[in-house]
Amino acid sequence: MKKIIVIVLLLLPALFSAETMFGQVSLGPKIGFNASKLSSSIDSVKADFKSGFQIGAFVRLGKKLYLQPELYYTTQGGVFTSNTQNWKQTVKIGSLDVPVLVGYKLLNAKLVNVRILAGPAASFVVNKSIAEGGSSTGPITNGDMKSVNWSIQAGAGVDVWKFTLDVRYQIGLNSLVKEAKNWNFDSKNNVWVISLGFKII
Repeated sequence: MKKIIVIVLLLLPALFSAETMFGQVSLGPKIGFNASKLSSSIDSVKADFKSGFQIGAFVRLGKKLYLQPELYYTTQGGVFTSNTQNWKQTVKIGSLDVPVLVGYKLLNAKLVNVRILAGPAASFVVNKSIAEGGSSTGPITNGDMKSVNWSIQAGAGVDVWKFTLDVRYQIGLNSLVKEAKNWNFDSKNNVWVISLGFKII
């Protein structure tokens, strides 16, 4: 319930009197693919990318300069491999993500536009799991992962008719996994995302 309240509070300023404040409103569903990597500050632990997906919706408020809040469910994570102790852990995270982005249309034609955008995002973890893959058990447990994480997203997009395509990079601001059994991971979630939306309005 607290997560839902926070999400609503984040979206309310953007949605309140949107037609009056911004002059143009678009909204619709979106799906996407991502490649995420949980960084590692430990030299003997290798970090690799893990693929995932996202599904949700976006609202775009404004014309050339616009505000774009979003809400979607996403799967992310990463793969850690120890070079010295023969353990491997695949971390899987499902979260509700709420980016609030500011964008600018570099090309603003009738049927095609090219955009840049950036802004903060909050991630509320709703499920998580760890799969073991080595001959020994790794140090990370579910309890070591933060339930709320913050990041910055930046990227570019193109709209053709009602379709909207974005490519973004997400930089984690806080450590999703700080420590685990005296291992100082200081692990941040960094993600490449490509998404496709459809403007129903």
